[in-house]
Amino acid sequence: MFSWVNKEQGGRNKEGEMYQTVTEGLQTLYTKKLLPLEETYLFHDFHSPALEPADFQSKPMVLLVGQYSTGKTTFIRYLLEQDFPGMRIGPEPTTDGFIAVMYGENEGVVPGNALVVDPKKPFRKLNAFGNSFLNRFICSQMPNEVLQSISIIDTPGILSGEKQRISRGYDFAEVLRWFGERVDRIILLFDAHKLDISDEFSEAIKAFKGQDDKIRVVLNKADQVDTQQLMRVYGALMWSLGKVINTPEVVRVYLGSFWAKPLQNSENRRLFEAESQDLFRDIQSLPRNAALRKLNDLIKRARLAKVHAYIVSYLKKEMPSLFGREKKKEELIMRLPEIYTILQREHHISPGDFPNVTKMQDMLQHYDFNKFPSLKMKLIESVDKMLATKIAVLMTMIREEESKAPPAMVSGGAFEGSQDGPFGHGYGEGISAGADAEDWIVSREKHRYDELFYMLMPVNGKITGVNAKKEMMNSRLPNNVLGKIWKLADCDHDGMLDDEEFALAQHLIKIKLEGYELPTELPDHLVPPSHRKNPTADALYNHSED
Repeated sequence: MFSWVNKEQGGRNKEGEMYQTVTEGLQTLYTKKLLPLEETYLFHDFHSPALEPADFQSKPMVLLVGQYSTGKTTFIRYLLEQDFPGMRIGPEPTTDGFIAVMYGENEGVVPGNALVVDPKKPFRKLNAFGNSFLNRFICSQMPNEVLQSISIIDTPGILSGEKQRISRGYDFAEVLRWFGERVDRIILLFDAHKLDISDEFSEAIKAFKGQDDKIRVVLNKADQVDTQQLMRVYGALMWSLGKVINTPEVVRVYLGSFWAKPLQNSENRRLFEAESQDLFRDIQSLPRNAALRKLNDLIKRARLAKVHAYIVSYLKKEMPSLFGREKKKEELIMRLPEIYTILQREHHISPGDFPNVTKMQDMLQHYDFNKFPSLKMKLIESVDKMLATKIAVLMTMIREEESKAPPAMVSGGAFEGSQDGPFGHGYGEGISAGADAEDWIVSREKHRYDELFYMLMPVNGKITGVNAKKEMMNSRLPNNVLGKIWKLADCDHDGMLDDEEFALAQHLIKIKLEGYELPTELPDHLVPPSHRKNPTADALYNHSED
């Protein structure tokens, strides 16, 4: 384990390694522990290129994927609240390349070939996809407050048909897989009128296999259908996704209309506002969880690298030294599913850690198994030690960094003031209703509540808990909810309710029955006037009663 010499100065372990930050620790562990294993067993040729310093130091990234005209580019403009260089919007397929929208002091566009030689950007390894891809890849830089916290990747609209898939000139699914491994959030956009998943879109979603925790789904333009149609559209979308994303867990789907235009159907306005706030909170949390996500991705990569080393070394061990090499190679490739099972039992590896068997069989055709390295337990043990002890120390450092200086949440653009003012979600509704009113909001219905109160035969102006319970039980709310309402309404904690406290209890029951949440503490504007410390409140209340 590490022994920390000075928490302000970072930590030093007994091997002399010094980590000032979690990012530096991750980078050091990768370079010293995992990279030697990857290089020895050709991991970069089979699975994923080596990670660079920019991969560890980059801001959280959001990848947008969807069929053409689902509103990907409009969604980015909605978040930023301004146009970005290289942006084109229209009903036809407009975005024909990848656009990395990033922060920059000066507004402008950096072409792909220049972008992949910039050591400060995490895109250098995209060079492997060639000029056909790089000619369709740009970085759009602009001074925008949202982009100070996150970067956004816009992708080409996915078309249906074989021609579009073949004529791209580069492996679209592989590029998406590369981005999927490095981004913090993958957002799949669907149009309420275009729910079909084309062959290329299906391949694109399958390219994100293993990144299921990053995927979110947005059903855009949901205001263009009414409530009944929306229910059917949502069901159809879940059915379509279930055939492509083969996981028992349900993917989180956000409904809404993500552009600054009037809603065509406003009957679901409250639902859309709640969904957009949930999505904003999810995106705003990305900077806070960025270090944890990089740590998680490094662990996944280490597990895959270990399994790959076992596979390669097993193939090397089974090869003859002189004769019949080609025949044995073909036999081993055919037996690869069986070899997976053998390695699972021998090394106690989960089946989910193994790479796709069909893809592995195709790639192995191009290699000479005799040139594969034998199993070097020292490299495996080094990675095991990293996973067992050193990752745990970085987890502790993440919590320490958060407590000292919590990362700033995403702000600016559509995130600015979305919770403040009268247009914030839930303002003036439920428990906050009447917060800015001069009178006590409960007094508006108090005459009705008083009728119930006096039917319960109060003694000295108060009713007992037994009598109050009989009336409150008529709401059919669970006992734990009614118990919470009782605690909030019994302002003087005497175990009895006067007429104002009883009216307050009925008001809280009404709020709960309307589907709103109850507070843990009673807000000041709901405290009955006779229980307030401010005498002016009583005067206002008495004035309204008169």
